[in-house]
Amino acid sequence: MQLTAAIDSFLDAVRFEYGYSEHTVRAYRRDLHDFALFADRSTADAAETTTTAATAVVATIADCDLELMRGWLWDRQQRGLAPSTLARNVATLKSFGGWLELRRLVPGNPASRLRSPKAPRELPRVLADEQMARILDRAARRAESGDPAQLRDHAVLELLYATALRVSELCTLPVTGLDRRERTVRVFGKGGKERVVPLGAPAARALERYLDAARPALAARAERPDGTALFLGNRGGPLRPNTVYRLVSHELEREPGGGPRGPHTFRHTAATHLLNGGADLRVVQEMLGHSSLSSTQVYTHVSTERLAENYRQAHPRA
Repeated sequence: MQLTAAIDSFLDAVRFEYGYSEHTVRAYRRDLHDFALFADRSTADAAETTTTAATAVVATIADCDLELMRGWLWDRQQRGLAPSTLARNVATLKSFGGWLELRRLVPGNPASRLRSPKAPRELPRVLADEQMARILDRAARRAESGDPAQLRDHAVLELLYATALRVSELCTLPVTGLDRRERTVRVFGKGGKERVVPLGAPAARALERYLDAARPALAARAERPDGTALFLGNRGGPLRPNTVYRLVSHELEREPGGGPRGPHTFRHTAATHLLNGGADLRVVQEMLGHSSLSSTQVYTHVSTERLAENYRQAHPRA
């Protein structure tokens, strides 16, 4: 079997059988496409010097061994890719190799002996309480105009901060996923895992105004109204992630401080503020939908860093 055909089958499996998110599938596709190109070049180079392999110019799964994988990773390292990217590449190869072994296309996982490069873990960008308050206050003032898009944007920002949802989870949230009486949202996260997340009174009020006044107006603009999506775009279709990204990025540009400007900053901020307020780490893990506690523990480091910074600024003998 050609390597590219095996990759296509693997991508179909992780999308349709395993239920991986589109973001993960795109990352796998990007990594494995580059790996396949490298494998084809390596096979073609070998064919030039080996008479018995003169016609083998396209890589097959038989060529997909540990040496080839290490060669690809070394090539990418020489091209200056970051350790975090290389670590993701290793994870991709391990998943692909495990799938090849599971389907009995190879005798064992050829990536099992690969080791991920260790990289210093960067702390996520987190907004201060007053910065978050300014952003939400500005959105609330704009929503006072009654414009449907402004009412929606205010509800989006409030919900992102209140629940720490991923932007993909917010955009796919159905109307039925919101329980207005209990003030909760039912979310299907990565791998189709379900969780119920509470939301506070400000977010609930913003959602009430959006659902009562804005969503019907937005739905009326659609040629084929979508009756399922909670948040609608300006043309009445489901709200797109890039629209949320632009909204959040615009707000973050108005606040001091560097770092990423996407919706994940709201997720990082919500998690850190919860821990700063005394929330249990396991509760925050469940709220975020993390399968591993280590993914949540990064926010304890953010809290510690901020405590240390405040100590250095405030203590006379720091």
